[in-house]
Amino acid sequence: MAAAALGRLRNGRPVEITLIESESIGTVGVGEATIPPFVGFNQLLGINEAEMLSEVGGTFKLGIQFENWGKLGDSYIHPFGAYGYNMGGISFHHVWHRLAVAGDKRPIQVFNLETMAAYFGKFARTEDFKGADAPPVNYAYHLDAGRYAAFLRKLAESRGVVRQEGKVVDVALDGESGFVTAVTLDGGKQIAGDLFIDCSGFRGLLIEQALQTGYDDWSNYLPCNRAVALPCQREDGSPPPPFTRATAHGAGWQWQVPLQHRNGNGHVYCSAYMEDQEALDILLGNIAGKPQAEPNWLRFVTGRRKKFWNKNVVALGLAAGFMEPLESTSIHLINTGIDKLISLLSLDGITKVQEDTFNRLTGREYARIRDFLILHYNATSRTDTEFWNHVRTMPVPDTLTEKVELFRANGQIFREEDELFTETSWAAVMMGQGIRMGSHNAMADALDPATTAREINDMEQSIRYLVQRMPGHGDYLARYCPAPMAA
Repeated sequence: MAAAALGRLRNGRPVEITLIESESIGTVGVGEATIPPFVGFNQLLGINEAEMLSEVGGTFKLGIQFENWGKLGDSYIHPFGAYGYNMGGISFHHVWHRLAVAGDKRPIQVFNLETMAAYFGKFARTEDFKGADAPPVNYAYHLDAGRYAAFLRKLAESRGVVRQEGKVVDVALDGESGFVTAVTLDGGKQIAGDLFIDCSGFRGLLIEQALQTGYDDWSNYLPCNRAVALPCQREDGSPPPPFTRATAHGAGWQWQVPLQHRNGNGHVYCSAYMEDQEALDILLGNIAGKPQAEPNWLRFVTGRRKKFWNKNVVALGLAAGFMEPLESTSIHLINTGIDKLISLLSLDGITKVQEDTFNRLTGREYARIRDFLILHYNATSRTDTEFWNHVRTMPVPDTLTEKVELFRANGQIFREEDELFTETSWAAVMMGQGIRMGSHNAMADALDPATTAREINDMEQSIRYLVQRMPGHGDYLARYCPAPMAA
């Protein structure tokens, strides 16, 4: 992703970009779920959506379905896109609450296009309904991560990025500045550079091993520290659903990412409460078909580097930090890291203000995402295992406590400092897991009842009309971006 994006620099300046990577170093690559900003990243690179999805076996994603999180048997969807729209300057969930108090029985989900389309297995893009008075369709992708990496490799090389096969065995530092001056590969070749981007995963080859940046451990808030992943066939012949599924188990949760040709699956769990074999047995007992590979075991510590940009090294992906894949933020944080790097990058040298700004903005982004992930675990009434008893009662950051207490009081949600997750995201998870609005914004009571009722009736009918006319997700994929491996 970094090489493909930075390769655009070569259109305007004589910049040399070398990508060092080794075929012998594996990746997780079992099927990745993304979120809507990723669509914009691909547009930025000038990628043809249909061509890319066909090549990577991709599908569309309208949100995430959470099962067994609030309590056993619960199910809700965290959708992309908003519940309704602002009315009189007031967020829709306040208007909905006012109507619910007055006796309206409609759940808030019927006022979200993505949720209703997901429930019925439907999909279409906004541009497929030109001229229709309808809300936009907000979506992301499910991808075969290995195929997507290969797709971007071709794109990067077509833009003049040089790929160098090999493993880094030594890192040279400048004696005065401490900057990385060059890396040495296992064959003896040395590659010098001015700026180094560390994409070496949990190892943090440059950011940690060479520069000893340090790591903030967040496992006291997010205690899951293991995962086992494996792809499987989808043997029942059903079309892939247009959403990711996250199912809570006894000491963690399981993901299901539907691609055109298979499902990506994994079980994230806490080793203090579950043994590896039990975690694998649970995963094997809850997949849609025959495994297509051996289990891929992962160990991690949730948290972040103390600096993401240190001297002339910028860490991206797992080298920068990790907060488990519960809300599909791993690829997103690579995406936004690249965006910030491009925005701050000067080809005239590296300054302290660039480094400090990148670290401040990225640190804030990680903290907001961390709080949102903690909410899923902490907002539960499950008492069936020691794991759920622990996360339900554990101390949480003050920033999260404030968010929840405000919502409980009168439904208020402040989206702070350009944070990723919207009011609808916070409301969906809090309401989906049993946190109730005690009241609503008093301004909602000032809206004219007849006008409000008419407007939200039109809103519901518009969404219903659109969903009824959408094709099934599988039919849409077959027409728009059929994958050869799926056929």
